[in-house]
Amino acid sequence: MAGVQAYLDAHREEFLSELAGLCRIPSTEHDRAALGAAAAESARLLSRAGASARIIEVDGGPPVVYAEAGEGPRTLLIYNHYDVQPPEPLEQWESPPFEPAVRGGRFYCRGASDNKGNLAARIHAVRACMDLAGGLPLKVKFLVEGEEETGSAHLGGFVRRHADMLRADGCLWELSWKDPSGRPILSCGVKGLCYVELVARGARHDLHSSYASIVPNPAWRLVWALGTLLDPDYKITIDGWMEVARPPGEAVERILREVPFDADGFMRTHGLDSLVKGARGTALAWAYLTSPTCTICGLRAGYTGDGSKTVLPAEAVAKLDFRLAPGMTPGKLLRFLRAHLDRRGFGDLEIRQHGGFMPAATDSEDRIVRAAVEACRKACGREPILYPIAAWSGPVHDVCAPLALPMVSFGVGNADSGDHAPNENILVDDYFEGIRCVEAFMRRYAAA
Repeated sequence: MAGVQAYLDAHREEFLSELAGLCRIPSTEHDRAALGAAAAESARLLSRAGASARIIEVDGGPPVVYAEAGEGPRTLLIYNHYDVQPPEPLEQWESPPFEPAVRGGRFYCRGASDNKGNLAARIHAVRACMDLAGGLPLKVKFLVEGEEETGSAHLGGFVRRHADMLRADGCLWELSWKDPSGRPILSCGVKGLCYVELVARGARHDLHSSYASIVPNPAWRLVWALGTLLDPDYKITIDGWMEVARPPGEAVERILREVPFDADGFMRTHGLDSLVKGARGTALAWAYLTSPTCTICGLRAGYTGDGSKTVLPAEAVAKLDFRLAPGMTPGKLLRFLRAHLDRRGFGDLEIRQHGGFMPAATDSEDRIVRAAVEACRKACGREPILYPIAAWSGPVHDVCAPLALPMVSFGVGNADSGDHAPNENILVDDYFEGIRCVEAFMRRYAAA
């Protein structure tokens, strides 16, 4: 479409202001009022872009925003979410997490990359098409939820109840980013996820540490249990678990052999001296994109404040996430983990599940994937990198399986966006490039 860049230049400050307004809302899982406000602002921006938007209440969860716009030979479902990760640790932010700030060409705020920047870019792409061409080249449906960061507990049921409303030909998924060299990354699948807490308990309350010779310490008990899950070579050692994973098929293996992974750029970006097992080249891409993982995300026990306090903890908690390969499911992981711990005498440890996702993937030759690759190549001026399955996770299966939808994902993030970390950001130029990518993708997918 001629004139897209001139249009974006003319609306640059307005669009950044709208992005800032959405990001300013602290829509974490613990703030129900803010979740409602983020849903309302998402619906307002969609309406401002010319879509017919409405907020649908969800029993037991935050509301879903649904919108429609345009007509055409195909229907595209666009999935995003308006909830964000908690901003802690607050002391590591260079500016307050919910006060948008632009520094050095970067837009900083919690949700800038995951996922409000991607949501706003897609809304602004629809608005650009509406303003410049008087309509869209296809029908677009938006599905915007508010609990992706905590496992999308209500999304599957919502999709099944509203399947007729959500019918489409393909799905543009929530996000992606660029590699350290600036090449856009696209994916046509995601790993699964199971997030749990392991809880060990001792006395009814913390005790003086002088009792350590006679009172069991749940912190040590938890450490001993954790040590049975992963060996020093980062091999998962849960009994039988790795045998559950299905190996990648021939088509996935072919793509993996061609996936570049800039190891040196990645280490520079994140301040690393080495990677697990010193992997490089194809082996590194293979490990990153296909290997199941077992990650300690956080530990809590006893006194963790400044200075000393001689205490024997009453409770110890470890937060773990497991990324799942095809063949693995959250339910299977819970059963294998429970049996593994019980066999080693840790039957007293409680396992609390906090959400999970199934693995899911689309054939890389599907027309929606090819249209996305062509659009990003054109809009970015660089050859995209295609992941047959991404290392991250999300409710792709909950949305796309019931509706039999192929999917593809691309977005506005960068190699140092800091998703889920302090100082989350996107490059301002990448944001507007992302709008051009979505606009080009809609046209190409409509004609594919």
